[in-house]
Amino acid sequence: MEADVEALVTGTADRHGRLDVLVNSAGDPGPGGSIADVDLDRFQKTFAVHLGGVLLGMKHASRVMLRQGHGSIVDIASTTGRLAGWSGLGYSSAKAAVIYLTRGAAVELGEKGIRVNSISPGAIVTGIFGKNAGLEGSKADKVAGVVKEAFAKIQPIPRAGMPEDIAQAAVFLASDGSGFINGQDIVIDGGHTAVTRGWSFTVAARGEMSKRLKEAAAAL
Repeated sequence: MEADVEALVTGTADRHGRLDVLVNSAGDPGPGGSIADVDLDRFQKTFAVHLGGVLLGMKHASRVMLRQGHGSIVDIASTTGRLAGWSGLGYSSAKAAVIYLTRGAAVELGEKGIRVNSISPGAIVTGIFGKNAGLEGSKADKVAGVVKEAFAKIQPIPRAGMPEDIAQAAVFLASDGSGFINGQDIVIDGGHTAVTRGWSFTVAARGEMSKRLKEAAAAL
């Protein structure tokens, strides 16, 4: 995996002459289920993707940015790294680690002109929920309406979060307009983590969501 990340970063820098921004946004839903039944290999794979992938992205991007003396790195974490019960143990633990890794890198790189921050999305409508339910990629995207309906009810702002909400924050953190923001985790969740009321995305609730997504996919 490291060779692929290095080739992507260096290839981009060579093509454009510099690398000003890295957004670490990739992953998988990780294993679900109880701690009593956790699969260690699957758990470690989730860490390799979410934490190892972020680490390698920062490692190779920082080499380019250090030569420039300038850059912005944005890591995509999650509110599941702050609030328990919203996702599987592997995913949540990996995202919590991403937040801390971001802070550590920010301390080191900030004095060299490179800012490092993270974004923690809340309930955002994407195909990952359908894929986690076992649906094929194109079907997972088509039944996102089920997720959108459910996620409109779990935070003070009465609509589901959309990918554009996260993209706009990433653009801001990449820009000079955020030039004094470093080592921060920006939560974008419609206010969900600010309150104690609302729906908790427990194991049972995730199971019900998977059932509804499969039913919607079968109806296509």
